[in-house]
Amino acid sequence: MSSWLRAAAIFLLVASCGGGGGGGDSPHSLEDACAILKQRPTYFRAFRAAERKWGVPVHVQMATIYQESKFDPDARTPFRYALGVIPFGRQSSAFGYSQALDGTWDEYLAETGNRRARRDDIRDATDFMGWYMAGTNRSLGISMHDARNQYLAYHEGRSGFSRGSYNAKAWLVRVADDVGSRSLVYQVQLRDCRDAR
Repeated sequence: MSSWLRAAAIFLLVASCGGGGGGGDSPHSLEDACAILKQRPTYFRAFRAAERKWGVPVHVQMATIYQESKFDPDARTPFRYALGVIPFGRQSSAFGYSQALDGTWDEYLAETGNRRARRDDIRDATDFMGWYMAGTNRSLGISMHDARNQYLAYHEGRSGFSRGSYNAKAWLVRVADDVGSRSLVYQVQLRDCRDAR
């Protein structure tokens, strides 16, 4: 095998390993809100701080983060490939727990003055999510408890939600339904959870 071909094969192998952006830092038992909080007590403090500041319930935050990153602080979108094999950038700039895009994150930094915030820090990610959902509540009237529609506006942007862009994406409507259902499951679990008090 030529050295060029060997180098190309190694590059592709390394690139494909980085596609998910997971450092193995997600908690175990993601189906159980109490297990998540027991394993990561700092999460609950972050969720509660965002809830107090912005009004977004803990279970709505948790269901959204589950969908966006599976609680992986280093989550990124997959690579795009030219000709099926040559990586040429990621599908979007989404990064971190909340999968915030570069432009929206910059807007959050400017509006809140939280210049040291990082998308891979759970406190900053939940604060960002609270800020965004509170803005959605103000501009579109979507309840903070409505995880399904908050998620659609989060994913599509507020103007996309207003245009109903999600109606052309059956897969996204199914995902939003899942977020709504997971939010309710987490809400019930959190009622009996010692780590959520």
